[in-house]
Amino acid sequence: MFRRSIYKTPAQLRAMVEPGLITAAALDAVRPLVRAGVTTLELDAAANAAIIARGAESNFQLVRGYRHTICVSVNEQVVHGIPGDRVLQPGDIVSVDCGAQYQGWNGDSAITIVIADPSRPELVAQREELARVTEGSMWAGIAAMATVPYLGDVGAAIQDYIEAQGPSAVSGEPYGILREYVGHGIGRKMHEAPSVFNYRTPDPGADVKPGLVVAIEPMVTAGGEMTFVEDDDWTVSTMDGTDGSHWEHSVAVHADGVWVLTAPDGGAAGLAPFGVTPVPLA
Repeated sequence: MFRRSIYKTPAQLRAMVEPGLITAAALDAVRPLVRAGVTTLELDAAANAAIIARGAESNFQLVRGYRHTICVSVNEQVVHGIPGDRVLQPGDIVSVDCGAQYQGWNGDSAITIVIADPSRPELVAQREELARVTEGSMWAGIAAMATVPYLGDVGAAIQDYIEAQGPSAVSGEPYGILREYVGHGIGRKMHEAPSVFNYRTPDPGADVKPGLVVAIEPMVTAGGEMTFVEDDDWTVSTMDGTDGSHWEHSVAVHADGVWVLTAPDGGAAGLAPFGVTPVPLA
């Protein structure tokens, strides 16, 4: 039986640049709207308008049974939250996941934002730290892709970064890493092989070599790792009610280095602390 290679050609990698930038533009449209008093459905509308304006379509809407442009997860919700009439509140930690398909190629990215709340500075600080740890672990994984031989090493780098940040101020224990939800390959479909684990596994995984494109997306909690799916059959929330955070970028490996497709600067700012300089696709 014929199996499609997980590795893209140089021309295919170049075709993935625009959907990555469109995905970034959609999240840029959402970012300033993540504030108290705004509904999650308003965030969805802003992302959809940005994608359509660039001649693309939401790849989330192509997923069977899902009709929205983004997933928006608040507080104890970690991933796959459905936009609706929920009104964002001061102090909320909000993760927004978004993707675009353009000319048959896909981008996928996620951010986490904490809404200001001067009346609860300690809560805001804890949630900002959770978001910082999660984002930093994503960049640690992306940086690893510049040098490691196997994809499993990326998961190890993510876990090592998270564990090095010390215990969560909420639980007094290490931050939790979701085990059942992982990153993935991306290309003609939003979700392709191979899986990208956010933790160390015995399997070394796929070779990290030119043509590999993956979405690296750590999902981290301030408490335990156990989750459940809410009654809407989509939203994934923590069993213990502690907060979650989700960050994601689509990353390409090519002959001259790595390039973050869903970051306008290719990941330069995020990778700088790790001593890695991304190289544009030729």
